Amino acid sequence: MPGGRALTRVSIVIENLFRPWRRASTWWGLAYALLGFLVATVTFSIVFTLLVTTVSLLIVFPLAIPVAWLMFVTSAGLGRLERSRTRALLGHELPDPHAPLPDGSWWAKLKARAKSASRWKEIAYLILSFLTTAIGFVLTAAAWCGSAALVALPLYIRALPHDAARFGLFSVTPGAGAVIAGVIGLVGLALIAPWITVGVATAEAEMAKWLLGPGPSADLARRVDRLEASRTAALDSAEAERRRIERNLHDGAQQRLVALAMDLGQASERFDTDLDTAKELVVGAHEEAKAALADLRQLVRGFHPAILEDRGLDAALSAVVASSPVPVKLAVDVAERPPSTIESTAYFVVSEALANVAKHANATKASVTIARHGDRLAVEVTDDGVGGADPAGGTGLRGLAERVAAVDGWMQVLSPQGGPTTVLVELPCGS
Repeated sequence: MPGGRALTRVSIVIENLFRPWRRASTWWGLAYALLGFLVATVTFSIVFTLLVTTVSLLIVFPLAIPVAWLMFVTSAGLGRLERSRTRALLGHELPDPHAPLPDGSWWAKLKARAKSASRWKEIAYLILSFLTTAIGFVLTAAAWCGSAALVALPLYIRALPHDAARFGLFSVTPGAGAVIAGVIGLVGLALIAPWITVGVATAEAEMAKWLLGPGPSADLARRVDRLEASRTAALDSAEAERRRIERNLHDGAQQRLVALAMDLGQASERFDTDLDTAKELVVGAHEEAKAALADLRQLVRGFHPAILEDRGLDAALSAVVASSPVPVKLAVDVAERPPSTIESTAYFVVSEALANVAKHANATKASVTIARHGDRLAVEVTDDGVGGADPAGGTGLRGLAERVAAVDGWMQVLSPQGGPTTVLVELPCGS
């Protein structure tokens, strides 16, 4: 057993060492690092020239104004280009950090640009990136090209002057020295170059997030606004649900119970004088009682079911799937139960989505997949129906989106005309 554990630890270490080779992000990062210096050279030349020209013309202020305007407009366009490049090659989404320009004259807009810290940070990035991308380019190119040159050194060393490769204070000659250099080159290609690529890409991405993206305060403000909006939507949804329950109780179960009481009252009066009519009234009251129970079951269908609390999502959704008129394939992979609020949200997402499938999709089959990945609970509901589902169309999807947003989740509906329809939801569930 100790030997097996040691082998496992060794295999894990080896797997981690070679991890960059298995990730596509390594090669996208390599492309980002190699192209970055070329892009930064162009952007630096443009922005730095405009900045220096603007500063030099400040002594003749009117002449500086059009150059300053051109500098801000150009840097904004180049900043969008860099954010797009970072998203495409490194997978980091950088929202536009700039506040909307005020309405008014061009002078008011120019002053707003000049007072915007995010625009000056953008200009700083476009200038500083010339240096940082140059360093990253040199490190990355040297790691890959240098390692490749060492690997091939035994093949061409005799073609070099004096049959030797000189590296500063020492030189490598044919034979054992060239073989050792080749082995060092293999290590460089296998381990050093990929990890340098990952490090360079990570460092450049962090710099881009710091200078091109919104700052922590802006992120916090945006998150607070989103949560405030979702809270308001959730309160509105709760109020609408309360009114629905009140209306359904008044128009449905309450009316049936009143009719039931009346039938039973008339039956009790006629038991002694008209037994047949009394029996008919009792039978009618029985039917009204069953109808009232059906109304109440329908009414509480959206409440938190006891089976969910007791046995979790798999059991609760199995009951939902069993009652669906459309055949549904259910797969639940949740080793650790999420918090009850998240569990309840996932349950209602699936219940409402399947209700929409039955009512609107004209589907022949559907599937539900739920899995927990770390601190996220992923829910996917797919059907083979006619498609065209729109959260704004009043099919219950808007209410689902509000319920998901209320717990800081994420939801997307993919439903082209002709189908299929897929509802994707991610919910935070703690680590």
